[in-house]
Amino acid sequence: MSEVNLNIDELQDFVGHIISNNRFLQSNGKNPVAVEVVGESGIGKTTSVMTMAKDHGLDVVKLNLAQIEELGDLVGFPIKQYQMYIEVAGKKKGKWVDEIAVQAHATKGYLTTGKSRMGYAAPEWIADKKDGGVLILDDWNRADVRFIQACMELVDRQTYISWSLPKDWHIILTANPDNGDYMVNSVDSAQKTRYITANLKFDVDVWARWAESEGLDSRCINFLLLHPELVTQETNARSISTFFNSISSIPKFNDQLPLIQMIGEGSVGNEFASMFTTFINNKLDLLVTPKELLLGEGEILSKLSRSTGTGDSYRADIASILATRVSNFAVVYSQDNTITPKINERITDLCTKDYFTNDLKYLVVRTIFNGNKKKFSKLMMNPEIIKMTIK
Repeated sequence: MSEVNLNIDELQDFVGHIISNNRFLQSNGKNPVAVEVVGESGIGKTTSVMTMAKDHGLDVVKLNLAQIEELGDLVGFPIKQYQMYIEVAGKKKGKWVDEIAVQAHATKGYLTTGKSRMGYAAPEWIADKKDGGVLILDDWNRADVRFIQACMELVDRQTYISWSLPKDWHIILTANPDNGDYMVNSVDSAQKTRYITANLKFDVDVWARWAESEGLDSRCINFLLLHPELVTQETNARSISTFFNSISSIPKFNDQLPLIQMIGEGSVGNEFASMFTTFINNKLDLLVTPKELLLGEGEILSKLSRSTGTGDSYRADIASILATRVSNFAVVYSQDNTITPKINERITDLCTKDYFTNDLKYLVVRTIFNGNKKKFSKLMMNPEIIKMTIK
């Protein structure tokens, strides 16, 4: 089947377009398109969709289908309905009314036609919702086949027998890969053609930006940037973040190596934990921090040179990590703080002197400027910066 591989940033752009396009379709009387996001556990499928929905000002309903036992909790419960009508300006206007609401409609002048049917009452999760929202059908291929079939009814027309989603609602399904590593139900081709599938892949640079914004331990961010190959199906981004958070209160990692090893083995496995303790033994947890590089006083840039080395001892991998870190930190810092001339001067020094290679200098300027054009506009007035970026 056709599919596309995306990181979280690309996924949010992708789904953002689908939402805009769905609004266009609905305005022309057509059914909206659903998206299935497939990815390993802990990679951030659900979180990224919820963030995207918030960015678009949409309400969010998340249903974990693997944890729902009654089908009625997803699609509502059967209820008898009666056809009723009212005359307005000489014309009859009819509707189907739930049995419990017949009397209330009768007091408003509605009459019955004598016809009845069995319908479904709107489930509680949608009954009071207004226009504009995202329905996340989480872990949908882990659910019982009955739930998968019911989901297809919703995906097709955003309707289930006698109730419909409000206008401007969008369906996102999240799933684990059907590759033998997960307990999931296979979905046939007839079902797969009813939505668009996007495979979510781990991207360490995207993760590093997220980690910076979430305030994860600076030492730990450095480690994963140095060893992104350690992110696997078993040792996923969620378990890694849990491990990092569980040791973040330790002021000096080197003083607690046995404890860190034990915590690591219990959360991310022996290989990851051993690599992390090697990282500490090599004193790489003591690298200059991005906060120091951007805001520090004194000979901070000399500390940068000691971290990266010089000449034949130059560590390109360490320089790449620190360039990524300082650019991400600058963007996060700029969101709630004033960018002073001193900060602009520090960034200029980092990007025009010989602390980084030219490609890393370009990376820093591009990331910072694209991250907050307004706050860093003065940076782009520097002739050296301009010259460097247009090479």
